[in-house]
Amino acid sequence: MSFFKRLFSKQEEAPQVEDRTIFNLEMNDFVTYDLEDYQVVGKLSYNDHGFTWHAYQLQSTDKVIWLSVEMDDELILGVYEKIKLKLSEPIPKEITFEGTTYYLDEKGTASVTGIGRGQNVNGATCKYFDFCDEEEESYLSVEIWGSEVEVSRGYDIDEYELKFIASK
Repeated sequence: MSFFKRLFSKQEEAPQVEDRTIFNLEMNDFVTYDLEDYQVVGKLSYNDHGFTWHAYQLQSTDKVIWLSVEMDDELILGVYEKIKLKLSEPIPKEITFEGTTYYLDEKGTASVTGIGRGQNVNGATCKYFDFCDEEEESYLSVEIWGSEVEVSRGYDIDEYELKFIASK
């Protein structure tokens, strides 16, 4: 290649990596929380009559957590882990688990879209029941998928506690 051709030829640009935020995480991105790295392996998006929120399924080497993202009047973030608690319909208005009483805060039905590990519920509808303790520091999330009842316990976190690393 001649000197002038190299000098004036267009340089190939490196692909641009989009900065990740809580709103644009993609499958296989990484989230660091509480000194542990988690890979994004699934995402569920809920829609209850126009009100939407998201839950990212995060996998570390030995644990799975859910990162809940909701924009109401302000950003609300929560970390949830599945717990073993036998419930069936009708869901009560109070639930006691490990010495803490949780009170029903809101309930509804949402249509769900999912990707990654969440793709198996894509297009499904779930009933949800959100509970909080008296101090509003701990939460229970109850979801009914057909005949299966899933319960998770969680708590609020702040965005500064999270670090995002794009996979591509």
